[in-house]
Amino acid sequence: MKTKAKTIFLATAITLFALSLIRYPQQSLEASIRGLNMWWEVVFPSLLPFFIVSELLISFGVVRLIGVLLEPLMRPLFRVPGVGGFVWAMGMASGYPSGAKLTARLYQEKQISAVEAERLASFTNSSNPLFIFGAVSVGFFNDANIGIILALSHYIGNICVGIVMRFHGKSQERPKQKRLNHPFSLPYAFRVLHETRLKNEQPLGKLLGDAVRSSVQTLLMIGGFIILFSVVNKLLYMMHITQHIAVIVQYALHLFQLSKELSLPIISGLFEITLGSQMISQADGAELLEKTMATSFILAFGGFSVQAQVASILAEANIRFKPFFIARIMHGCFAACFTYVLWKPLYLHPAAANAHVIPAFFIGYSQNWMNHYWQLLHQFGPMITIAFLCLYIWLITVQWQKGQ
Repeated sequence: MKTKAKTIFLATAITLFALSLIRYPQQSLEASIRGLNMWWEVVFPSLLPFFIVSELLISFGVVRLIGVLLEPLMRPLFRVPGVGGFVWAMGMASGYPSGAKLTARLYQEKQISAVEAERLASFTNSSNPLFIFGAVSVGFFNDANIGIILALSHYIGNICVGIVMRFHGKSQERPKQKRLNHPFSLPYAFRVLHETRLKNEQPLGKLLGDAVRSSVQTLLMIGGFIILFSVVNKLLYMMHITQHIAVIVQYALHLFQLSKELSLPIISGLFEITLGSQMISQADGAELLEKTMATSFILAFGGFSVQAQVASILAEANIRFKPFFIARIMHGCFAACFTYVLWKPLYLHPAAANAHVIPAFFIGYSQNWMNHYWQLLHQFGPMITIAFLCLYIWLITVQWQKGQ
C-alpha cells in the first residue's frame, strides 16, 4: 500500500511540475538562467580546484598519512578515523557538498565503514568562508562583522553536531569493525603514505585526467540541482504555495518571538540558501539580530538544493541520507542559538570596532579582500568553466577512442 501511495504521489508531483513549467515559461526561464549564472560564475570555478586536489591527495596517499596523524584526535572526539580530519578541513574550506563527495570516496575505498561514513558526512558539509564573508556578510548585509558571527556560529555548530552524531550507530558497530589505534608516529605515517602510493602506481597524467573527469562530472550534477531548485522555488512562489506555507512558518516564528516578515525569505532559503540569504537581508520590519539568526539557520540547514546534491552523492556509494538530514536540522538549531549567544559580545558597530577587539584596518582589509575575490570569480569564472568543460570533453573523447 505504501509503495502504491508513493508511486501516485511521485507521478502527481512530477506531472504538476511539468504543467507548471508550461504555465509559467518566462518565469521558469528566468529562474533557470539565475541558477545557471550562479553555477557558471561561482560554484564551478570555486569548487573545481578543491575537488581535483582532493582526488590527487587521496591517490598519492597523503590523506592516509593525515589520517594516521589525526587518529588520536578524530577517534575519541567524533568516533571516526583520522582521515575524517582531512574531509572536515576540505569541507570547511571548499563548502557544500565537498564533505559528502570525499566521504563517499573514502567509503568506496574501504577506509571507513558505513556507520563512520554517516557520522562523517553529518558534520563535514558546511558553507565555505568565502560565501559567508564575501557573499552574505559583505554582499548582502554590507557588514563584515556579521560574517564573523555567522562563521563562528556555523563552524562551532558543526563541531557540536559531530559530537552529538558520535553516538549514532553505536549499536550497529560490531567488535570486528573497531580498528587498532596506533600511537602518534611520523615514521608509521610515512610508511602508510608510501604503501598507498605504491598501490595506486599509475602515470601522473592518468591520475590527473581521472581527477579532472571525476570532479567535472560531480560539478555538472551539482549545476543541474542548482538550476532545478531555482526553478522549483520560483514556481512555488508563482503558484502561491509559498504564501500558504508562510502562514505556518509565521506561527513557528511567533513562538520564538521573531518577526513574521522573515517567513517568506526563510521558506526561499530552505530551498536555495543564496536567494534566501539575500531576501532575509532585505526584509523590512525585522531587527538585525533576527535577520542574522535566520540567515545562520538556513546556512547551516543547507537548503533542499544542497541536500539533493548530497543525497545523490551518498546514494552512489550506498550511504544512508537520513542521518545527514537530521544532522542538518540540528546544525541549523545550533547555529541560530550560537548566533544569539555571540551577538552581544562579538557584534560591534563601526565606532566600537575601532576601539576594541578588532582593529579597523583588519575589518577594512577583510571586506576589501572578500569583495575583490568575489568580483574576480564573477569576472573570470565563466572562462575557467569553459576551459575545463572543453578539457573534460577532450578527456572523455580520448577515453572513448581507447575503448574502441
